[in-house]
Formats: sequence, C-alpha cells, structure tokens
Amino acid sequence: MKVSVIVPAYNEAVNMPLLIEEFDKFIKKHRSYEVIVVDDGSEDGTSDILKKSKRSYLRSVRHQRNMGKTQAIMSGARAARGDVIVIFDADLQYDPFDISRLVALVESGFDIATGWKQGDYEKKFISNVYNFWARRLFRLEVHDMNAIKAVRKEVLGVIPLRKDWHRYIVPLAKEAGYKIGEVKVDLRPRRFGIPKYQQKSRILIGFFDLLAVKFQLSFMKKPMLYFGTIGLFSITTGVLVGILSIILRLFGYGFRPLLYLVILLVISGILFFSLALIGESIRAILDRLEQRDV
Repeated sequence: MKVSVIVPAYNEAVNMPLLIEEFDKFIKKHRSYEVIVVDDGSEDGTSDILKKSKRSYLRSVRHQRNMGKTQAIMSGARAARGDVIVIFDADLQYDPFDISRLVALVESGFDIATGWKQGDYEKKFISNVYNFWARRLFRLEVHDMNAIKAVRKEVLGVIPLRKDWHRYIVPLAKEAGYKIGEVKVDLRPRRFGIPKYQQKSRILIGFFDLLAVKFQLSFMKKPMLYFGTIGLFSITTGVLVGILSIILRLFGYGFRPLLYLVILLVISGILFFSLALIGESIRAILDRLEQRDV
C-alpha cells in the first residue's frame, strides 16, 4: 500500500529544512512513502527551499496565492500517487514516526485514522470545547478531529469539502458511511514561526462552520421534516392563541398584544413552510446531481 504524505505549508521557510531532515530519517524505514509539500502561496521563500531540496521521495505543488489549508489538501490529493493520504502539518509539532501507526490502523480495515493530541499545548481549552461539541453534534466516538490523520484516497473524492472544511473530514466521512479509528499522537511545542490560527476571529469562523456542516448533514437531508414541523407548530400555536383571544374578548377582556402574537406565529409558520419547500427543491436537485455522478 503506497502512502502519500501531504504537507500544506504557508510561510514555513524557517521550519522546512528541519522538517525535511525529519522525513529523511523517516523515509529510510518507509520506502513506499512519498511526501508532497503544497506551498500555499508562501511569500517567505518556502518554494525556494523546496526547489533546492533534491529528494527522490519529495515533490512539491505550488499555489500562486494563498488559498487555504483545505484547497492545499485537495491539490496535494490530486497529485498523490498513494492509496492512503496522510495530512501532516509543516510546523514540526508532530512526529513523522507517528504516521506509520495511523497508516497501520487504515491497513487493518479503517477508512480514516485520526490522531488524538497528547500533552500540553496552546489553545488546549478551546480545542477541548470545540471537540466536545463536535462529538455531541455529529455523534462521534473519536476525541480529536483536527490532528494529523490518514485517509483512504477515495474518501476525499466522495465527501464535500469547502473552504476551511478540512476540520470536518471526520464527521463528513462518518456521514458517508466510512469507518473511523483513533491513535494517540504527541503534540510538540512549535519551535519556529508564527501559528496560522491565532486570530480570535477564527474561533467565530470555526463555530459557524460547525453549524454549517451540521446543517448540511441533518436539516438538508429532510428539510420538510425539520422546517415543516416548526412551521406546523407555529401555525397551530397561533390558531390556539387566536381562539383564546376570541374567548377572552367575548367575556370582555380585550388584550391587543395577543393579536400581535397570533400574527407573528402564523406568519412565522408560513415562512418556515416556505423554507421547507425551498429546501426540498434544493435537496431534489442535489439528489439528481449525485445520481448523475454515480
């Protein structure tokens, strides 16, 4: 089983020589592996270092501009020759020798082997909270979605990946019916360079992406069931409140806010039914496209 290790790299010139040295030691024991470094529009000379590093196992792909980690992974996957894709960061925080344990899990019958980060590291609390909610929302049995991972190449060709959705390869693959395993991996402190995900805005982006993926995997599967149920409940409640307001009026207790509540509930119910019908139309189009691809 040939393995392709994809290394997305953005402005990692200071780390690249040491990373290549570590892979030199690793490849001596794993001759069937190749390493593909995807230079994601770096501006610090990362591509120059890759050009000078003549290794038989090493290839590089370059983006003319920074396109994000998800696109870097997809570009590397298109260039990969292996049956198994390993997604490995360029910041020296992971040990290349953990790769073989992930690949062994795939060889044993799993479709994805994801790492479970061990040790103390920055943003550990945020990572734990994020993974906690991911496990609850997607009913995952693994502890960590965003460490290094080994994936059968076919999986990346099936699951839908949009910008920044590399974080959701695991739940997307689970939804597609693939088998997922987990291996503990050590996370070392970053030695050089600046972390790419320090911005506080990325917490908000990650939260909205989490909701977007959940929406795609649940609500968009049966939009009439979800939105139609909410719409029916809203209209039914509006009718009942309307009847109550009429009875109160007959007994001489006029209460205008109840009228406004009736209008709000009925209109909201109609809007949710409209969303349900639109969602069903979109779902039908997606189903036809998926059947055509098959």
